[in-house]
Amino acid sequence: MVHTTNDNGSFHFASIPLGANVTITPTKDDNPLNGVSTYDLVLITKHILGLEPLTLSDLNTNMMANHFEGVKIGDVNGTAIANSLQSVEDRTAATLLFDVQDRTVKAGEVFTVNFKGAERVQGYQFTMNFNGLEVVDIVPGTDMKLDNFGVFADAITTSVDGAANEFAVTFRATKAGQISQMLGVSSRITKAEAYNLTNDRLDVAFRFSSPAGMTISGVGFELYQNQPNPFVNKTFIGFHLPEATQATLRILDEAGRMVFTQNGDFAKGYNTFAIDRQLITTTGVLYYTVETTTDSATKKMIQSK
Repeated sequence: MVHTTNDNGSFHFASIPLGANVTITPTKDDNPLNGVSTYDLVLITKHILGLEPLTLSDLNTNMMANHFEGVKIGDVNGTAIANSLQSVEDRTAATLLFDVQDRTVKAGEVFTVNFKGAERVQGYQFTMNFNGLEVVDIVPGTDMKLDNFGVFADAITTSVDGAANEFAVTFRATKAGQISQMLGVSSRITKAEAYNLTNDRLDVAFRFSSPAGMTISGVGFELYQNQPNPFVNKTFIGFHLPEATQATLRILDEAGRMVFTQNGDFAKGYNTFAIDRQLITTTGVLYYTVETTTDSATKKMIQSK
């Protein structure tokens, strides 16, 4: 039997006979990537090696007044988003640049792009969007494996726990174009972030160089698919801002009627709206839009009964 508590954590079972033996197991397993990133692997590795043990508080008093509390598995650095309606992450300290040689390519041309990190880091992760290109091969760098990469129809994801920050990708061009216009950093699948040697979180960007000069391209405005989707009790709408600004969330039903709206001031980088089902009484297909003074995007989600 599955039973959902109310907002205060209270619950009851109306059909349990008196004197019965009952086992109650609290669980919450939606949105598994909430708060979990490559940096958690970095911290776990340091703990295993004895370099920076994870600190846990000892039990030194009676805890009779406490209740069940959920612990996000894998979220070592405590970045999971809990019950707030909106949240922003801590500001990043700087940017990890991957140097890329820019040039034009012809349709049908097979070519290799080398990516080289400009500094040593403890680890990183990001999504690489591409258009007009097909992936032919990936050549991992030293201390990397193919397991560090995921290949999709229009993107490559990478997650590296360690200092290795050089790799190469061979593409086939399906149309002519400029490499800098065909590749870009994104948080669409795997969130773009890196972790320097002093444990600061960094943005990730490509630095394209050519005889005409250098161009730095980072993550721009992006609206992500809500997680989980479909949802019953709660869902999270993530979006990325290239600069700190005010953002407005609007949710409409299939008939175009406004069912929820919220706005707030958000920092540069990855941000989240948390939506509880009590805020939206409409079930079925919904459309959500996040808008700033310069950008706007819309996606579809489903609220189940």
